[in-house]
Amino acid sequence: MHKIDNEKLTFPKVQELFLNNSKLELSSDSRKRIQKCRDYLDKKMSSEKEIIYGINTGFGSLCNHIISKNDLKILQKNLVVSHACGMGEEVPREIVKLMLFLKIQSLSYGNSGVQVATVQRLIDFYNNNIIPVVYRQGSLGASGDLAPLAHLSLPLLGLGEVYFENKKQDAKNVLKRFNWKPVELHSKEGLALLNGTQFMSAYGVYCLLKSYKLSEIADIIAALSIDAYDGRIEPFHELIQKIRQHKGQLQTSQNINRILKGSQITKRKKEHIQDPYSFRCIPQVHGAAKDAVGYVAYVFLNEINAVTDNPTIFPDEDLIISAGNFHGQPLALALDFLSIAVAELGSISERRTYQLISGKRGLPSFLVAKPGLNSGFMIPQYTAASIVSQNKQLCTPSSIDSMESSQEQEDHVSMGANAATKAYEVIMNLEKILAIELFNAMQAIEFRRPAKTSPYLEKIIKEFRKKVDFIETDVVMYDKMQASIYFIRELEKNIEIKI
Repeated sequence: MHKIDNEKLTFPKVQELFLNNSKLELSSDSRKRIQKCRDYLDKKMSSEKEIIYGINTGFGSLCNHIISKNDLKILQKNLVVSHACGMGEEVPREIVKLMLFLKIQSLSYGNSGVQVATVQRLIDFYNNNIIPVVYRQGSLGASGDLAPLAHLSLPLLGLGEVYFENKKQDAKNVLKRFNWKPVELHSKEGLALLNGTQFMSAYGVYCLLKSYKLSEIADIIAALSIDAYDGRIEPFHELIQKIRQHKGQLQTSQNINRILKGSQITKRKKEHIQDPYSFRCIPQVHGAAKDAVGYVAYVFLNEINAVTDNPTIFPDEDLIISAGNFHGQPLALALDFLSIAVAELGSISERRTYQLISGKRGLPSFLVAKPGLNSGFMIPQYTAASIVSQNKQLCTPSSIDSMESSQEQEDHVSMGANAATKAYEVIMNLEKILAIELFNAMQAIEFRRPAKTSPYLEKIIKEFRKKVDFIETDVVMYDKMQASIYFIRELEKNIEIKI
């Protein structure tokens, strides 16, 4: 059981919660903070005739429309219903569950004016694995993730659809099954649910954790490719990295040296003077990606511990402030940066794959004994090249774009939601590219026998061979490439998050 309280979230903690499928519970302090804020708001609304944006006014450019007290609940329900305008593919369920968690966390700080019952219902959904159907398209990433968060919130009202017990069904039917009544939203609650960066943040956290793991796996695969290509170890010498002082570069070289420790192939005398950049510059390229991941981690660690709805309520200071914490610019920039860094890991990986099949360093053309009769590993490289090209197109920054909305009241937007979904695509593409390099390197290393690579890599080779055999002649390959992806996912499980 994980208690939602004032303790700062960390990425290892978030991963642990999801790996262990932990249940959530509001701490007594969180309940008090939420209730204190709600009581303050109710008192404020009953004792004053003050006009407060989003509480007794319309939204966006309709902010000058005053709403009567009798219509405040209708206003909040109308907000959720009218904003559920998402389109496109469904958001992966694991990301929607992360959205639920991050929304609960943000509301728990007691600056949003929600009812305890509303937060509790979100927790009930999370704990019972009731996952709202949310769509990828629709958020500008500025006035919060309005459309996606509306779809996340609809089921609280008995509207929309959810996944429950692996079946998509109407939310109202699931509420009946648990004997839950639809939540009756009070003043400000619809806005608290819909304003916020939880769509961008959930994608960002998922992408960040995946990128971190893949950057470590890229080092493992690159090390295998180095021995498969009969590459030199000198570019990974500690002195080279120290005179440049980039943290990621030093970390990468240390990883490669650790992975290749004890390799017979690494130690033997080389006939060639130097290697192509895709091998020689692994510390510089992989290291730069690691440093980018570190920066993105800094941004998202702040975000997942923040209050990002609007207006924000400060009971102790007797203040209700309408501002812009929902604007996704920090996330948009970071997500674009992450996409570019991850795409470069794929780009250099594909180049290593190309070198392995090029018929150099004593390796047969296309890594088969009888090239010509057999095409061998010719086309997996084509596939990798195609995916690398797609990543380059996806890396056009979203954060440089902005389009006016709400009659120009919301005249600058971050497009962070588009940056988030693009980053997801780029990262899933990287996994495929690395899987193809792994597939090729595993084939190439067999041509170095009887010499052995490091004990660490020999263990990995042994496990891989349980899934994919050495290829003697042309066979159907797509299933073996898919098996390589699954093998990478198994490796991911053993990587400790240290950001």
